[in-house]
Amino acid sequence: MRVEIHGSELPAVTAAAALAWVGHRVHWVPHASMPWTSLAQAGWLVREPQLLARLEEGRQQGTLTVAGHDDVGPAIVDALWLALSPEQRGDADTRVVDAIHERKRPLLLVNNSTFPVGETERLGSLGEPIHAVALVDTLEEGRAWESFTRPGRWLLGRDDDWSEAQVRELLRAFNRRRDVFQCMPRRAAELTKLATIGMLATRISYMNEIAGLADTLGVDVEFVRQGMGADSRIGYEYLYPGCGFGGPNFSRDLMRLADVQEASGRHSALLEQVLDINEQKKETLFRKLWTHFHGRLEGRTVAVWGAAFKPGSARIDHAPVLTLLEALWAQGVSVRLHDPVATPSLRAAVGDHPQLALFDGDPYLACQGADALMLVTEWKHYWNPDWKRLSDLLDERLVLDGRNIYDPHHVAEWGLTYRGIGRRADPREQRSRR
Repeated sequence: MRVEIHGSELPAVTAAAALAWVGHRVHWVPHASMPWTSLAQAGWLVREPQLLARLEEGRQQGTLTVAGHDDVGPAIVDALWLALSPEQRGDADTRVVDAIHERKRPLLLVNNSTFPVGETERLGSLGEPIHAVALVDTLEEGRAWESFTRPGRWLLGRDDDWSEAQVRELLRAFNRRRDVFQCMPRRAAELTKLATIGMLATRISYMNEIAGLADTLGVDVEFVRQGMGADSRIGYEYLYPGCGFGGPNFSRDLMRLADVQEASGRHSALLEQVLDINEQKKETLFRKLWTHFHGRLEGRTVAVWGAAFKPGSARIDHAPVLTLLEALWAQGVSVRLHDPVATPSLRAAVGDHPQLALFDGDPYLACQGADALMLVTEWKHYWNPDWKRLSDLLDERLVLDGRNIYDPHHVAEWGLTYRGIGRRADPREQRSRR
């Protein structure tokens, strides 16, 4: 099929590479705000496994052209694929109108953007002959190629059989082992995407509330999490307490759900609480530091491991580290921060702050001269540190684990005070346990 793809978001880039890879004739039009010359240098794209290589492969084989750099795309396309950000919603109308100009054959319009509920239907009404579908974005950053080419499911919103058949043909190469399509009406699919994000966020925030209660009652929240997860009605997914969630898509989609609620006249007290809890949890490590030092923080130095909103990403959009840094700096705390890939993003966001030193090589360099260590992003190479070395480096021997990845008693055996999210251990308690 001849496909024209619009957008500079991860879904647009991945779709362009994957559809060209399986033989479709793809013309990709990056958004004007992020042209290909800039996009090719973007850290998040460079670090996506296989993606840049697949894009270049498609261009070399002639199945992929990029607007402004390769031959112009076909005058008439079979499918128009929109993967725009919510802020670029106003550009969607222009793309659709251009595609149907002097057109006689039906156009398949694939809306792969996170737009308000009902937007796919509205785009489909802009002219004839358009068959618009909502294809929900289910990509995982850090494994986008794998998510697209070996999907667990495609959630497709369609209101006619012809459009479903066309989408199935478009994605046939990625639907061979079993039928991964889940089909429903367009509005239902759009709302399902937002409702799913809301449910996941609610589970995280609820678990964070339970962790706070466990802390107050002197209960190790890990026992509670294991007990809850063993209940088949609940399961283990998204039951890990932590210091808040972030990310460009998760946070944005959650706010989109809140907007849909407000626009419908149905204020959601539950969603409001979920958002409030998450913002509060972004300061939880700061509050633990404050409590440990009885509010005397000015002049202290803290090491932070991790800035990215999740492992495998260089992005810091809505990341807990941003809120944490502001709270620390407000109390006169200097920060020595290590992240393997996200330090350029952090520097771009906060500038050359006098109370911030950044490291992307040896993580132990960030701990030199620090009173305490805060674990914010659970990169795999943080999971098993040299505890003896940390015990020697940290002046106050305090470890604040924002992701509960360490065993409290093992940490305390090395003479370190451990404070996690609903978990704690002290060196003196370890001596009494022996």
